[in-house]
Amino acid sequence: MRIIFIFMFIVIFFNACDKFKNNDTDWPQSEDGLYFPPLNSSTWQTIAMDSLGWNKNELPELLNLLEQGDTRAFIVLKNGKIVIEEYWGKDLLGQEFDKNSTWYWASAGKTLTSFLIGQAQEDGFLNIDERSSKYLGEGWTSLNKTDEDKIKIIHQLTMTTGLDDGGLNFDCTNPECLTLKAAPGNRWSYHNAPYTLLDGIITGATNQTFESYFNKRLRDPIGMKGFWNYLDFNHIYFSDARSMARFGLTVLNNGKWEDQIILDDEDYLEKATNSSQNLNPSYGYLWWLNGKEKIIYPGLQLSFNKNLTENAPKDMFAAMGKNGQLLNIVPSMNIIVVRMGDNPDISLVPVNYQNDIWEILNKIITE
Repeated sequence: MRIIFIFMFIVIFFNACDKFKNNDTDWPQSEDGLYFPPLNSSTWQTIAMDSLGWNKNELPELLNLLEQGDTRAFIVLKNGKIVIEEYWGKDLLGQEFDKNSTWYWASAGKTLTSFLIGQAQEDGFLNIDERSSKYLGEGWTSLNKTDEDKIKIIHQLTMTTGLDDGGLNFDCTNPECLTLKAAPGNRWSYHNAPYTLLDGIITGATNQTFESYFNKRLRDPIGMKGFWNYLDFNHIYFSDARSMARFGLTVLNNGKWEDQIILDDEDYLEKATNSSQNLNPSYGYLWWLNGKEKIIYPGLQLSFNKNLTENAPKDMFAAMGKNGQLLNIVPSMNIIVVRMGDNPDISLVPVNYQNDIWEILNKIITE
């Protein structure tokens, strides 16, 4: 992914603002026994593999796979506590990568938008069954009004708008790039442009900028760091790896940060992390889902009778982005896995690399 270095000063600013420390180690746990690190702090409790009965002899193999795959950050949480945390290489500024370093989420950030849409619906700003043009305005596509009004927010969340992704730039959000391919709900396609326009849905519905609503409703309440930035048409989130882990912990805890409600609509969260349509049951509301009977991969229209990640637990769901940005959540095990880094392979979404990671994790995690 091309990183525009004109925004480096923003990275430096956020890293400088995050030096505040809080040494409070007596942070409470949720009723489910999940630990939550303090806000505005570098404190995060760890737990040793030995105490969990995990096989640490297999750890070198995992770390070698990650380092050879150009990984920058890798974290494994168990019950919210850090079991594995490793960093390699250089950050976007050419400095040594560590827990404070900033990296991009790529398409893994789609799940942040999914969560925010749920919050906007809960706040009464929108309903996902409403037509998208109500908030994007008439003429956001090149379709006639009748066809355009058939596209709903739910179609943008589920990659089923029916807009043609076969052009020269499927990231393009200009109306002339958005033409009709199929009736909404009748075709699944991993199409970035309709997803990106969910930003406009948030802005149009809330009368706030996407970033300000995101910061107020999600980022700040759970102690995340980071910022959004446009790279061409794409709106990309940048943060440290622990911020990705904080988001994962919030989702694992059914939309709550410890006992603070961040998203109270558990029905929305359940639908977001389960099959959202029958065309590609391995896709929810911008989340990838494991353990389903078939899958359509990005860039393809063929359906394969296999799981997203054969080596991972069946109930795992994932945020996945270009160049191997990964957030894996396993509710049955209270485990969260974070990986940030450069390109481990050539796929649009790193399904093979994720499977390789879990092949070794299965040797380490003894539940």
